[in-house]
Amino acid sequence: MAEESFLIAGLGNPGANYVKTRHNVGFQVVDALARSQGISLDLTKWEAHYCRASLWGARVFLIKPQTFMNLSGKSIARFADFFKISPSHILVIHDDIDMHPGRLKLVSSGGPGGHNGIRSLIQHLGTKDFFRLKYGIGRPGQNDIHPGIPVERFVLAPFSDDEQTLLDERMSFLTEGLEAFVISGSQQAMNLLNVVK
Repeated sequence: MAEESFLIAGLGNPGANYVKTRHNVGFQVVDALARSQGISLDLTKWEAHYCRASLWGARVFLIKPQTFMNLSGKSIARFADFFKISPSHILVIHDDIDMHPGRLKLVSSGGPGGHNGIRSLIQHLGTKDFFRLKYGIGRPGQNDIHPGIPVERFVLAPFSDDEQTLLDERMSFLTEGLEAFVISGSQQAMNLLNVVK
């Protein structure tokens, strides 16, 4: 029996200027997942860094689009189309300013919620029915989070030391949730991830 195929994509912006910025949390998570499995995203195709690996009994593509955030869907859709990956097997990791810092939430379908990377994915995939793993970064000006910083500047600024430590602490939960998504399905992954507030 052939392995099922999954696509796990982290969203972010390419280039040294954006490393470890809040908007690039998806890149950090995918890189951490790859390191935990002893692999790296050292191949390039369709304007993305990627690797293909046998993980958890499946064929898994890890992808970091290099098109800049607003065009993320362009390269991800090429992979999904060429390798015949169903939207139900696509999981995209991205930041969410409307969630408390460090909160995790796996959801299926829905609109872009103001996130241009997700808007691009919906446009290029032609469907909303794929999974999004949101990582909360908080909204500036609320709950004592960096008051006075415009949203555009906030998401493109690096995590503070405390925020980066929190993300690093969440990596084991994130990796466990991604493994559950592939092995056991979305509901089991939600049960693991969505309790992390």
